Amino acid sequence: MNPLRLVRARPAPAVTVTVDGRPVEALPGRTVAAVLWAAGITSWRTTRGSGSPRGVFCGIGVCFDCLVTVNDRPGQRACLVPVRPGDAIRTQEGTGHED
Repeated sequence: MNPLRLVRARPAPAVTVTVDGRPVEALPGRTVAAVLWAAGITSWRTTRGSGSPRGVFCGIGVCFDCLVTVNDRPGQRACLVPVRPGDAIRTQEGTGHED
């Protein structure tokens, strides 16, 4: 590939996902965490014990602070999951499972 083509590169058109039922535009290739941040959402999970807010901490899938429910699958690491058109993203409490 000719690197000069990258100079004119543009992102693909935005897709729509929902966050707690609210439509949010997302650029293809972004992770759930990046989409949430771009939408001004910095916390999307609370801890089991104290209910403390959590969002991205490490950003590389190690810490598990950014857990979110995507398409009814709880416990997804928002920093690793790329968005797809129509994804239903929900904030969650604790691990998202019956603890």
